[in-house]
Amino acid sequence: MGHGGNVIQELMTDHREVEHIFTRIQQMTQGGQELRDLCDEVTIELVRHSVAEEQYLYPAVRKHVEGGDRIADKELADHGRVEELLKQLEQTDTDDSRMSPLLQQLMDEVAAHVEDEENNLFPALRLACSAEMLDDLGDKIRRAKAMAPTRPHPAAPDTPPANKILAPGAGLVDRARDFVTGRGKS
Repeated sequence: MGHGGNVIQELMTDHREVEHIFTRIQQMTQGGQELRDLCDEVTIELVRHSVAEEQYLYPAVRKHVEGGDRIADKELADHGRVEELLKQLEQTDTDDSRMSPLLQQLMDEVAAHVEDEENNLFPALRLACSAEMLDDLGDKIRRAKAMAPTRPHPAAPDTPPANKILAPGAGLVDRARDFVTGRGKS
């Protein structure tokens, strides 16, 4: 969840972790509980990552990067599509014929988003911000991920200040549900 380093290092490590989970999903030959556990794992990681980016990364992009509003709006739209897919996956049985196409669509959306961030947003942010600012953002991202929800909430606000106020409460409820059900523990 928290890896250390500046915001770019932190988020790129998250990207590699999600890619690793996707590889494990692609290697599976059947559904069942193992696939559900991997879907839960990738959902938890993606939701935490997205919430943290929405709370701190995109406001910094808006403030410091030329054309930052356009960039942040595009990234938020990407997050919205991914969160809708995560909600659908959460409600789909692993043996349902819709599961595989939903997973593929999720993997495609996330891959395109990661490529865009790593090739466009991160280099622009690196040029616009000092090393100290990037380190500070990394710390904020790590704290936000620790408090973030673990389940998709597509209707939740995705911009400050509302997301900073509501996400910790949703995160607390999600983590309590996860504890009771054992979700995310395998």
